Amino acid sequence: MKNLFLAGALGLLIFSCSKKENTTEIASSDAASAPAQSNLSGDQIMETLDCSGCHSVNERMIGPSYQEIAAKYSDKDIELLASKIIEGGSGVWGGVPMAAHPQVSKEDAKKMVEYILSQKK
Repeated sequence: MKNLFLAGALGLLIFSCSKKENTTEIASSDAASAPAQSNLSGDQIMETLDCSGCHSVNERMIGPSYQEIAAKYSDKDIELLASKIIEGGSGVWGGVPMAAHPQVSKEDAKKMVEYILSQKK
């Protein structure tokens, strides 16, 4: 029973962290407003996604805070962290995996990482 509950909770968590609800479908003709081809800043891109469901600037939630991430990584890790945003990952911050965000371009993922790293204390 306990394992069933944990499996259900993990499945719900992964599902809830996969895409922000109540977003409108983006037509291919409206690609300029899509996060994958945006002129938005890193924090603005993150607002269009589901990041705030698991992360905050200064408090650990389901995932680490941006300040914790910034304390652990540096500018030399931008490529690595951008890949983790796009591909997902697990094991670095605990047992809960981070969902993949394949809809995010490498360029936008780098903007997101730069914003996160700017949160160093």
